[in-house]
Amino acid sequence: MKINGKSYRTIWFENNIVKIIDQTKLPHQFIIKNLKNVNDAINAIKKMEVRGAPLIGATAAYGLVLSIIEKNDLSYFKKSSEDLILSRPTAINLKWAVDRMIKKLSGANRNEILKIAQDEAKAIVEEDLNFCKNIGLNGLEIIEKIADKKNNTVNILTHCNAGWLATIDWGTATSPIYHAHKKGIKVHVWVDETRPRNQGANLTSYELNEEGVPNTIIADNTGGILMQRGQVDMCIVGTDRTLSNGDVCNKIGTYLKALAAKDNNIPFYVALPSSTIDWKIKDHKKIPIEERNSEELSHVEGLDKDNKLQKVLIYPQKSKVMNLAFDVTPAKYVTGLITEKGVCEASEQGLKGLFK
Repeated sequence: MKINGKSYRTIWFENNIVKIIDQTKLPHQFIIKNLKNVNDAINAIKKMEVRGAPLIGATAAYGLVLSIIEKNDLSYFKKSSEDLILSRPTAINLKWAVDRMIKKLSGANRNEILKIAQDEAKAIVEEDLNFCKNIGLNGLEIIEKIADKKNNTVNILTHCNAGWLATIDWGTATSPIYHAHKKGIKVHVWVDETRPRNQGANLTSYELNEEGVPNTIIADNTGGILMQRGQVDMCIVGTDRTLSNGDVCNKIGTYLKALAAKDNNIPFYVALPSSTIDWKIKDHKKIPIEERNSEELSHVEGLDKDNKLQKVLIYPQKSKVMNLAFDVTPAKYVTGLITEKGVCEASEQGLKGLFK
């Protein structure tokens, strides 16, 4: 996708340096940051300079490449792998990518290990790009059917940022939207601001604007009344971890959107690559739910009248804050899962029909 008319990916490897778009600076500043060692990659994940399950996985893969460049040593590689996995616990793609790199490099010749690691990290990146493109083509069919029936603009509600900034390109939830827009189908996106980090307002609206897709930012609790008024035709969200039974772990607030959609007979779709499926955990209560720094909730950052970034406290200083980053939407509230291999029901039978 494009920023200021120029095509970018969210991550790329150049001259033994990993380059990323620092997403903590968007939408007010566009900064390309260099990751020169594995600790840079770990910090980029922790600080959410990169975020979104697929992009975190790709960053972890390239983080291991950087660790080999630093020190071609088995014990260092093992520690780097462990530290990367611990950097953010909820998104399954991170561990998936690290495990895939470990498996690929197992038994590799010391003189060849860097080349093999680079090739595998690149393969993970290219695979995600193709997965997201195909997710878009499969989801496009759903939007087309609604557009044909309605014969008017299709209003889509999304939560957080499951856009190209969360992947390598195209995005998951946004990919069907971009494909529809490019095909000339009239779409409009309701963008939840997505507190506390405002990833919807800061990232989703930003990237949609850059691609010329009509969108409107709304407060997180606005979706319900828009559904009641008939102003939402469908919901599409992403996911950080989807269990084999169809339960979906995504940004905090997703569950409430699914409940409102169910009550108003609005289709609620989840878009995901197969790398986001957790085939092992069967009980959503066992998913590690990340609890982040309370300051993300108690403070907000924005431009002041002099066009300078400022962070200010918005809560009483004595107030306690809980900042859970994710919630789980039970499969019964999900209309369907949009994957790179097709659309299926949110169930073990549905997923195994595509992937097993």
